[in-house]
Amino acid sequence: MQKRALGRTGLSIAPIVFGGNVFGWTADEKTSFALLDRFFDAGFNTIDTADVYSAWVDGHEGGESEKVIGKWLKQGKGRREDAVIVTKVGFDNNGRKTGLSAKWIAEAVEGSLKRLGTDYVDLYLAHKPDADTPIGETLEAFARLKDQGKVRAIGCSNYEADELQASLEAAERSGLPRFDVLQPEYNLYTRERFEGPLRDLCMAEEIGVISYYALAAGFLTGKYRSKADTEGSARSYRVGDYLDTRGLAILGALDQVAAETGTSPATIAIAWVAAKSGITAPIASATSLRQLESLIAAGNLDLTQAQITRLDEAGA
Repeated sequence: MQKRALGRTGLSIAPIVFGGNVFGWTADEKTSFALLDRFFDAGFNTIDTADVYSAWVDGHEGGESEKVIGKWLKQGKGRREDAVIVTKVGFDNNGRKTGLSAKWIAEAVEGSLKRLGTDYVDLYLAHKPDADTPIGETLEAFARLKDQGKVRAIGCSNYEADELQASLEAAERSGLPRFDVLQPEYNLYTRERFEGPLRDLCMAEEIGVISYYALAAGFLTGKYRSKADTEGSARSYRVGDYLDTRGLAILGALDQVAAETGTSPATIAIAWVAAKSGITAPIASATSLRQLESLIAAGNLDLTQAQITRLDEAGA
């Protein structure tokens, strides 16, 4: 499979990243292992997680996803060397503010490394901006981790264009490593958060982009066509937001292109993100091997320009 350069990090990743938020939540350990085995056997190599996954579940404290990934890495020889592991720091956990202070980053990375069962993280991301911590302090903390060999590359998630620009300027002023990767929300329904100034900045600065919510919390699979369809779903709180005229128009376009290509709406939605300018690879999750086949198909599908335009117009 053709790998893509992840900005200036020196890392090369396959065109789809597995979203590990499901591990230990909607996918138990046995299922997670089977999913990861199939994903890597198909030629993909990157897993995204965070220290806070899945603290939103009753009885969970965060780190459950990292623990599952760590156990999986130990199951097979050479897996750690083959895998690009992305994890994040700084998202509030069960009402406890963590932030991006140097003290917390130094503490949090040790917890992530222990749970993952490794001595380095390939890509460490600031999970969201922290208005209470100077960006210089955060960058210095990340720089120390790189110097110590605990982190290979750094980046950020959920930063707006002005916040990312400020971080780049701070890094240049101080001679510190910059954020070389951005993780924004981006899909056929939610486009305005990335398209425009943020994408322009990433492309101008050669910043790698691994976007999340490629399937809009499952809406773009086509499974949810009415409010009734969302009942009982673990993500029902989010899916309902997409059930409007534009959302249904997007599903209609996905159905058409899926029929033309002999694939599924989920495959088309992910392939559309992967084909967009400025995107290195979208993140997508699966909780069954059947769902995973849609991700694998997306990584091997080249949409025509006419199909991309049709999807663009449906979601405009």
